[in-house]
Amino acid sequence: MSNSSALEKLSSNKAFGGDLVKYKFKSAALGGLDANFNLFLPSVSENSKVPVLVYLSGLTCTEDNGAQKGNFLGHAAQEGIALLFPDTSPRGAAIQGEDADWDFGTGAGFYLNATKPEWSKFYNMRTHVTLELPQVLEAAGLPLDFTRQSVFGHSMGGHGALTLYLSSSTKQYRSASAFAPICNPVNAPWGKKAFEGYLQGGTEEAKEQYDATELIERHKDSVHILVDYGTSDNFYKSGQLLPENFLTAARGSGYDEMQVRVREQEGYDHSYFFISTFAEDHIHFHANFLKA
Repeated sequence: MSNSSALEKLSSNKAFGGDLVKYKFKSAALGGLDANFNLFLPSVSENSKVPVLVYLSGLTCTEDNGAQKGNFLGHAAQEGIALLFPDTSPRGAAIQGEDADWDFGTGAGFYLNATKPEWSKFYNMRTHVTLELPQVLEAAGLPLDFTRQSVFGHSMGGHGALTLYLSSSTKQYRSASAFAPICNPVNAPWGKKAFEGYLQGGTEEAKEQYDATELIERHKDSVHILVDYGTSDNFYKSGQLLPENFLTAARGSGYDEMQVRVREQEGYDHSYFFISTFAEDHIHFHANFLKA
């Protein structure tokens, strides 16, 4: 990924004593397209490198939703943790059908590397998040300690967080958490649509690395996972999220509540009102491992 170009700063806003900065660069992983992201640096980063918590947003979102509505920045500032907010897909690939539906294509990259030829040049969000962004940020000399990384996300981004964490052979992330994640996408309409669209092998290929329920069944190492979902979430009710499947698989693999915690939140929905309510819990959860 070394041919990625330099960062261009698009905006900067002071927040909670730190700075939220929007950048863009030409992304090799995304076929040379411009990629935007937000980075929150707490004030302590002026004196030392800080750990990094990556937030992966959901369907139709951009790099701005979590930064602006998640209620994460103040808690991250208190803990001395940087927050990295990538986009949810490439933008402007001009692939036929890319903008036909809200839940596939633009804004719906599903944090995978596409293997179908028409998508594989551009739709490589997994490489973009796990390899390219850390390399670009380190090359830019920003005060980030990528030996201390964790990941969290919402909905499609919750799927991303859990699968990137559980499928990483390098133990890249110390912990993972998710708000209303798509926990078993090979058995959910959103997941089936994405996998059949992006992957040569469809849902069968996805089982290997893109389904948290499948991954936790085969996982051997200790884990640190927190999941929250709301009982009034319409996507939970319609069978898109399937958190019970994930919990059953985790317990079946011997992971207790100390390692995998799945919390049912009575009356909460799928929105950022729900996310912002439990944002503090998730930041503090990750701080336990990022600052250990």
